[in-house]
Amino acid sequence: MQKAIIVEDEPRSRELLYDLIKAHCPEIEVVALAGTVQEAATLIRQHKPQLLFLDIELQTGTGFEILQQLDDLSPAVIFTTAYDHYAIRAIKFSAADYLLKPIDIDELKEAVSKVLGRSAESHQLMLAALIQNLNELQHRGQPTLTLSLANELEFVPLKDIIRIEAAGAYSTFYLTDGRHVMVSKNLKEYELLLIGHHQFMRIHNSHIINLNQIKRMLKTDGGYAVMSDDFPVMISPKKKETFIRLMNNRNL
Repeated sequence: MQKAIIVEDEPRSRELLYDLIKAHCPEIEVVALAGTVQEAATLIRQHKPQLLFLDIELQTGTGFEILQQLDDLSPAVIFTTAYDHYAIRAIKFSAADYLLKPIDIDELKEAVSKVLGRSAESHQLMLAALIQNLNELQHRGQPTLTLSLANELEFVPLKDIIRIEAAGAYSTFYLTDGRHVMVSKNLKEYELLLIGHHQFMRIHNSHIINLNQIKRMLKTDGGYAVMSDDFPVMISPKKKETFIRLMNNRNL
């Protein structure tokens, strides 16, 4: 049985989540409920839970402010929010877990299973990456993408990603240091995360590329983008006009 604390400033939402956990997550014991930043920080130090259900936006502050007060405590965290904004993007970049309200029972059970399967060290690393990515996104910087591998987490600055290639249900990252990293997420998930917010483009069904890592464009056979690792990525005919426009706008 793992101890958990729910941090949520809306009483009805707080009680609903408590009831869902009690009914569907028998491995979790909710030991306290909190509605403010200070109350949450006090209860977390008192109970030392293994898991936090943490609302992102509270009337007295944010869930991130609570995390910054925990010092040497490093519980697993499942964020809850009704909003899909920059905070969610930072969470996704950090491979942390979150639930969008209204909370779906299956998503709740899946999130609990995932976080309880990780080590304390992994939780610490994820939270550190999350805080960094929040700062980067607020200041329009480039966050670090957390790749969840079989036995470790890999933290990759976006600028160091040359291209991402589809491999069925997996994706392979090609990095500037010459390494190839395969992760168990499909290319669509990274397309939704990266496109439109950073200098990445899906120019083919099998490839997302970093526009800053293009060396040149070949016009033969419909067009190829030659990347900094000298790999030529075919440009889909449907993507060619957009690709050329982006290149012209960047003067590359």
